[in-house]
Amino acid sequence: MVKKGAGVQVLSRAAALLRVVSGAMPEGITTSDAARQSDMARPTAHRILDSLAAEGFCDQDAKSGRWLLGPELFLLGNIAGARYDVTETAQKHVHALAQQTEESAFFSTLRGHETVCLVREDGAFPIRSFVLYEGRRFPLGVASAGLAILAFMPQRQVEDYLAEHDLIAEYSATHSPASIRERIADGRHKGYVTNPGLIVEGSWGIAAPVFDATGFPAGALSLTGIEQRFKQPRRDEMGRLLMHHAHELSQALQQQAWNQR
Repeated sequence: MVKKGAGVQVLSRAAALLRVVSGAMPEGITTSDAARQSDMARPTAHRILDSLAAEGFCDQDAKSGRWLLGPELFLLGNIAGARYDVTETAQKHVHALAQQTEESAFFSTLRGHETVCLVREDGAFPIRSFVLYEGRRFPLGVASAGLAILAFMPQRQVEDYLAEHDLIAEYSATHSPASIRERIADGRHKGYVTNPGLIVEGSWGIAAPVFDATGFPAGALSLTGIEQRFKQPRRDEMGRLLMHHAHELSQALQQQAWNQR
């Protein structure tokens, strides 16, 4: 008989693998990379991915061997979208930001201790950053959206998160707790946060939080582009524009009783 604890662990691992596969779309991900990113042994990851494929939650490309999200998730997503989909409401604000700034604009939402990008629209400026795209996930405090959310969470939750998550190993010393606290303090003072090329050199991002029906920062609007276009005073001008749209979007989503927690 399978113990309850073992069953829960399998479900947790399956969920972790689905998130990793989701973050690698549309190219997909190899078994080895999926195992490494999910922090599990390759045979274990392969066995779970095979089981997910049998249920239609994953699909393996016959030529490349890469894992992709399966058709069953599309069906389930359409059903869940009736309750959780906020992209239509967010889209007009992302569009306005892209049009007004000519930069790439995004809406990301909080999922666990990560942000996932739901909406992207590129502005007219021809040089673009492709660090962030629809479906891409980042830990809180890394991309500008996750930093904006973290900055406006209760301080106790911020400290608990920083104590439990080591971002230095993957994202370098620029993501030490002390460095993140400095960026959080700056964001709380200005109302928006700045990522000065910390993921990819020369690719800057700024973001403002979007609050759910409980007043919790459950999402963020953000802009990314090349460093030269994010210098002052333009950065503050874009920051004020972000805060304006983030406030309007927060009000609209609160009327929908949006609650991501």
